[in-house]
Amino acid sequence: MSRYTTLKHRAVTTFQRNVGNPVLRRLPLQTVLETTGRKSGLPRPTPVGGRRIGDSFWLVSEFGTKSQYVRNIQADPAVRVRIKGHWHTGTAHLLPEDDAVARLRSLPRMNSTAVWALGTNLLTVRVDLTD
Repeated sequence: MSRYTTLKHRAVTTFQRNVGNPVLRRLPLQTVLETTGRKSGLPRPTPVGGRRIGDSFWLVSEFGTKSQYVRNIQADPAVRVRIKGHWHTGTAHLLPEDDAVARLRSLPRMNSTAVWALGTNLLTVRVDLTD
């Protein structure tokens, strides 16, 4: 990983962790992905952008396997997603073979633009919803 990429990752994740995520996850209509902490076992809510298509919810992680929520999914794929104020349970799947840039074109534009601009290692995630 280049020095620029490392600095970009550190700056973006510091902002998200300390400013963006605490505010966004409290907004009632913000989409939130809740994973189980791989070390703590506690619920870990993360605001995300994405779209429900049928019985699946699709999103793109901007930092791939460096994202904490992706690491949590690798340890335990059982998740919950809050979509339009309603919680849904599901199983998350990491799809490295999917074209994440093409996937972003099918997701909400504002979030997709931010993920594309800030991301360094895009990774598609599909959550198969069970309710």
